[in-house]
Amino acid sequence: MDNTLQIELEQQSDYRFEVRFTDSGVPPLITDESPPLGGDAGASPSQLLGTAVANCLASSLLFAMRKFKNDPGPLRASATMSMARNAQNRLRIGHIAVDLHFGAAATAIAQLDRILAQFEDFCVVTQSVRSAIPVDVRVFDGTGTLLKSN
Repeated sequence: MDNTLQIELEQQSDYRFEVRFTDSGVPPLITDESPPLGGDAGASPSQLLGTAVANCLASSLLFAMRKFKNDPGPLRASATMSMARNAQNRLRIGHIAVDLHFGAAATAIAQLDRILAQFEDFCVVTQSVRSAIPVDVRVFDGTGTLLKSN
């Protein structure tokens, strides 16, 4: 197994870039900054980071559910990033909050306590980001009941 991932970016104009995911069949992606720098022609790097964290957590939860032969129903995730200034007054992502919702009721999920206790540990992106940015996660079932909050 090759332990490297390569992504290539090529400037299209100003802050707009075409992103190519090397050695994969994934189509190119356009990124851009918001005005006044860019033209909002694609997701910003900050949005992509939030997307990566939320997507990885949702995938980890789905994998953990399926490992115990559960059908969680459709999953939804939302990420909220809070911007903050560092000691040098430079803008940074200061906090990420992710809400995960699955479609089934908690009572229909086998080994739910074990799943909720472990799934975050297997999320490569979140655990990599957490060394620099606090990430809080909440999980809700299909009835809207809050099952986990940290």
